[in-house]
Amino acid sequence: MSTPVVPFLSFQPQHAPIREEVLAAVARVYDSYWYVLGEEVKQFEQEYAAFNEVAHVVGVANGLDALVLALRALGIGPGDEVIVPSNTYIATWLAVTQVGATPVPVEPDPATSNIDPALIPAALTPRTKAIMPVHLYGQACRMTEIMALAQQHNLYIVEDNAQSQGATFDGKQTGSFGHINGTSFYPGKNVGALGDAGAVTTNDEQLAHKIRVLRNYGSQQKYYNEVVGYNSRLDELQAAVLRAKLPYLPEWTRQRQQVAAWYDQHLAGIADLRLPHTAPGATHVYHLYVVQHPRRDALQQHLTAQGIGTLIHYPVPPHRQQAYADLQMPVGSFPIAEELATTCLSLPMWPGMTEEQVKAVAEGIKSFK
Repeated sequence: MSTPVVPFLSFQPQHAPIREEVLAAVARVYDSYWYVLGEEVKQFEQEYAAFNEVAHVVGVANGLDALVLALRALGIGPGDEVIVPSNTYIATWLAVTQVGATPVPVEPDPATSNIDPALIPAALTPRTKAIMPVHLYGQACRMTEIMALAQQHNLYIVEDNAQSQGATFDGKQTGSFGHINGTSFYPGKNVGALGDAGAVTTNDEQLAHKIRVLRNYGSQQKYYNEVVGYNSRLDELQAAVLRAKLPYLPEWTRQRQQVAAWYDQHLAGIADLRLPHTAPGATHVYHLYVVQHPRRDALQQHLTAQGIGTLIHYPVPPHRQQAYADLQMPVGSFPIAEELATTCLSLPMWPGMTEEQVKAVAEGIKSFK
């Protein structure tokens, strides 16, 4: 009996049951004759604010813009430094660079792959203005410690919550701790649009107002521009799609956690395979299920040959990207991030995945020699 094909990601189990709802939302926008900054965006901002337990949500064009605008709203720019994880998607660093500030990397906790709060104090300088924790793979960072550090040193917190919508630390939602935070609704995220989309979350009314001005050409009133702004607006179609999908996010999260529990069960005890670990106080919404193996590349090739899809998040850490060659951070500068880049492997994970599919992935890994 041949091994069943298990893709890395399938939208079908999520999208098929709500197809008519999503198409009705699209038709509603089409028939409204109002396509930019209208009622759908306004309603989604309110609905996501309620979900994320924050006072204000401002829809923007994508997750990177959310982080850039958040930093701009805080007045962070040239000469300033922002603490970032050494292990993250490059967008976290790009946001800092795009406002003219300098990213200062801090290594992750090897157990969780998230930034290690214990290592942050050594990276602080008089130029440090903010810490940007990334809730990576779906797991909340150790936010209680990070918030205490920020308060002690009078620093801003900007959460990158692109991968962890609905996760919590000590019972509080990710994306609600920081002064101002960014998230992404890229299609593959836990709640995704049908294209690029993002949002800024905050409990600060003044910061929310700044973001609303910045996202719309620096303007409150058409043709009157107060500041040098951006064109970064969540559009009505994507907002309508997100409104249709958001009510399902808690159930999709429960399904992701069930898939992860099956993986934990069926992958237990495999030599050299390191499974995800969740920190005390944190919850994990499993945007990704990431394992580590010393022969990662060979394991990935073995699984590919059996029709099992995998991805590597991320094969090159930001400090080793050509884009950041000017920072002169040679190999060995951040060894934990570098080790993760050579050993981590993301296994198939999506709501609606079956235990049989999980077993097929596990059998594929067990057959690796």
